[in-house]
Amino acid sequence: MTNIKKQLSPEQTEELLSLLKTRFEKNRNLHEGIDWDKVQEKLEANPEKLWALDEMEITGGEPDVVGFDQKTGEYIFYDCSAETPKERRSLCYDRAAWESRKANKPENTAMDLAAEMGIELLNEEEYQELQQLGKFDLKTSSWLKTPSDVRKLGGAIFGDRRFDRVFIYHNGADSYYAARGFRGALRV
Repeated sequence: MTNIKKQLSPEQTEELLSLLKTRFEKNRNLHEGIDWDKVQEKLEANPEKLWALDEMEITGGEPDVVGFDQKTGEYIFYDCSAETPKERRSLCYDRAAWESRKANKPENTAMDLAAEMGIELLNEEEYQELQQLGKFDLKTSSWLKTPSDVRKLGGAIFGDRRFDRVFIYHNGADSYYAARGFRGALRV
């Protein structure tokens, strides 16, 4: 396995920070009371986290700050694209589900891709929090981090918004659809 350099060049860093700052200022409702300069300071001190945010951006996630964890001192980023990120769709849930498919295996899995990107799938609670900040996944759906008892039985959960309500559903973890991807979370 090749060792991927998980660090951006100075030019890429400057470009990403500029993009994130612009998005941060545009979407103040997502992070009231949070100071961008403090967020940027944290990001600059954590180049691997900047790399992960760039991966979120490249795959269509439009990451933005959605909160601050008082206990850990971390800023929380979620994918805030209107629909599930375009470059993270048509994935089954995890490696075990992928391996269980006899035919028509997808290119990757949500859990594997998230790990490669250095992020976590949103869990059910985080997805509900995101949906309080706006209307997401009106035409798509997003795999969610699935509780182990559900996963042990072969299932996985996903969410979307339809009829102005947020729904959490279940499916076989080996299923995949062109309109289902996953949203990530990153703590810095």
